Amino acid sequence: MFKTIEDEVLKKAAPAALQREFAQYHFERQRRFCLLIYIASIVIWLVFDLIVSFLGGQRFTYLSPVFLGALSIIAIILGFTHKARHFHRLNVLFVLVMTLGVRMVTHGLPVSLQPAWLMLGASSILYSASVLPLSRGSFYCSLIIIWLVLNPFYGTDIELLGLKGAMAACYSVFLSAMTLYSFIKLRQARLYAYIMTKLLLDQAYLDTLTEIPNRRSFMTTATKQLQARPRKRAHYLAMIDIDNFKKVNDTYGHDIGDLVLKRIAAAIKAVMADYEYARLGGEEFAVYLSEVSHDDVEHLAARLCREVREDPSEYPVTVSIGLTRVADSDSLNQALRKADEALYLAKHSGKDRYTFAA
Repeated sequence: MFKTIEDEVLKKAAPAALQREFAQYHFERQRRFCLLIYIASIVIWLVFDLIVSFLGGQRFTYLSPVFLGALSIIAIILGFTHKARHFHRLNVLFVLVMTLGVRMVTHGLPVSLQPAWLMLGASSILYSASVLPLSRGSFYCSLIIIWLVLNPFYGTDIELLGLKGAMAACYSVFLSAMTLYSFIKLRQARLYAYIMTKLLLDQAYLDTLTEIPNRRSFMTTATKQLQARPRKRAHYLAMIDIDNFKKVNDTYGHDIGDLVLKRIAAAIKAVMADYEYARLGGEEFAVYLSEVSHDDVEHLAARLCREVREDPSEYPVTVSIGLTRVADSDSLNQALRKADEALYLAKHSGKDRYTFAA
């Protein structure tokens, strides 16, 4: 079964909206790791700068604290960044400043050593970029900036057609190709893993027929709402049942019954959009209404009954609703029992109405 679902997912290209959702999720999960990479990169650059300045005889000029300050500011900004698209742009700026800083430090080395250290710096920055949760555009920009600024043939003593130049060029191409391939494949694997996880979660927590949350989802989210403290206003629980649903199935068949279930679910979704709702099973639905007044609950229940009743469908139905106020000491199961008792009263007092628990 899993293999079948996986094959179906791999056949389809992920929509742009889903890719944006994945990018945001991936960044949120790895934001601390990104910050760690930035801090480690700054520390390594600073150590390299100090070694070249003191052991290599290059003076520690005013440019060093300027670059250190710029890199630190970018790292601080990252600590307050919560949008993936902002991080993608911020990373391009970080790479630009870092490569310029590496170029400045490398300039203090003997000319014969500069190409090797430029390529070492380029490979380090390139690898760091490849493991970050970047978009393709941001990674491509980083790749271009790295080789433009840290070009081992600019300002050094090696020539492209010489032995050292040919080896440097081949290594640069090989490194770029391997890093690019690894980045694309790793990002693709993470994207498909995210899609698979999202699909399996949807199947676990969504009712496949009505496409609204199922009982498992409701018990989780409603319990969380019930336990939230402090409460500014009251919490209510509604149990909703389709009147004479068995008769609909017996008269018109289960296909029509499924259409009715979808229609009722759509009505609940429209009316109760601001609250937690779900199909519990069969023709029963539930809604957890947090931070509402008694009048608001009455208005919503009456509106739902009216919308279902007045729906111009070929197969008209009505609903009955049982309502209860959720006490601070109630568990979710206790509240469900109270709402079910109120639903029983609504059913046996004429249907197509709402009733509050005594």
